[in-house]
Amino acid sequence: MSSQNPVFIPGPTNIPDELRRAIDLPTMDHRSSAFADMLHPALAGIKRVVKLRDGEAIIFPATGTGAWEAAVTNLLSPGDTVLAARHGMFSHRWIDLCRRQGFNVEVIETEWGLGAPAEALGAALSADKAHKIRAVLVTHNETATGVRSDVASVRKALDAAGHPALLLVDGVSSIASMDFRMDEWGVDAAITGSQKGFMLPAGLSIVALSRKAIAAMATSTSPRCFFDFKDMLKSNASGGFPYTPPVSLIAGLAHSIRMLEGEGLENVFARHYRIAEGVRRATRAWGLALCAKSPELYSDTVSAIVVPANVDSTRIVTHAAEKYQVAFSVGLGEVAGKVFRIGHLGSMSDVMALSGIATAEMAMVDLGLPIELGSGVAAAQEFYRTSTSNRQTRAA
Repeated sequence: MSSQNPVFIPGPTNIPDELRRAIDLPTMDHRSSAFADMLHPALAGIKRVVKLRDGEAIIFPATGTGAWEAAVTNLLSPGDTVLAARHGMFSHRWIDLCRRQGFNVEVIETEWGLGAPAEALGAALSADKAHKIRAVLVTHNETATGVRSDVASVRKALDAAGHPALLLVDGVSSIASMDFRMDEWGVDAAITGSQKGFMLPAGLSIVALSRKAIAAMATSTSPRCFFDFKDMLKSNASGGFPYTPPVSLIAGLAHSIRMLEGEGLENVFARHYRIAEGVRRATRAWGLALCAKSPELYSDTVSAIVVPANVDSTRIVTHAAEKYQVAFSVGLGEVAGKVFRIGHLGSMSDVMALSGIATAEMAMVDLGLPIELGSGVAAAQEFYRTSTSNRQTRAA
């Protein structure tokens, strides 16, 4: 596949040339003060991105899955009960991880295409008079279905039930691309990775912790070593790492945050909304629908597009890769063969998105889908050329 073409998968995302240069570093002594000068800005920047004022940010050499495991093993003990909704492949995988770690998971089965059901979660919390549920797991952006969950509503359900459970949120495919308000939403652990909105290669798992979460570390008895928060926080305080750090990626993370803040976080979020809305308008012009059931659920980082019942969506992805050397994503789990996914997060512009829309359109026409060539491109073009600011975009 040509490295000249952008990818349209929901991670790893396209890496800007500026960031490639930032991670191209010679070997350095990671015990030196130079590393501390690199690490501390990265940790402080994570807190600004997730809007956390009083708490801690932690980086491990891993991916988002490592951040999942680190969060639950540092904050919970074997046998603890957690509450989660299963409404996509990544919420499913987090549930599976928790069960493998020895936690009891109460699962609320939810239709794929819907978000975390705040009302049902609230009812389960209200029924838990003994407060056996120690944590609620929420996938902010379900990458498999292109669905955004309302984290604030889940927090309201927790508060209405008067329940002390921790709120743990997977923001892997949302943080740094979509607005995330850790303090305002009462999130206790926010989880992400380097390869999505931060536009870096895979290799960093990122966790932000509230003070309540930090206090919960004192009672956790889950076994851990590599992912131990206490070891990491102790070492970080003096500018170090408890083992060899991924120096280049940490340097890249600090630089990525400078780029995001240079653009302005609100502008970053508006750009993602605008690009996503162009893809959504193209989808409607094709006569197709999104997997997400209603507009308030639409993700601004990935669109899962439902194909006609007689079409295997995997063929579209395979054909685009083989003929046009452009990468889209297949459907996963319950929507395998039913949707294909266009990732539009991280380093992405209107012009790049148009090339992806055009390629998807060509692939579908090649395979005989009843789509008029140019229809989706024209719909997206009309939106992009008239929508340039946050205000204009939201009003459109």
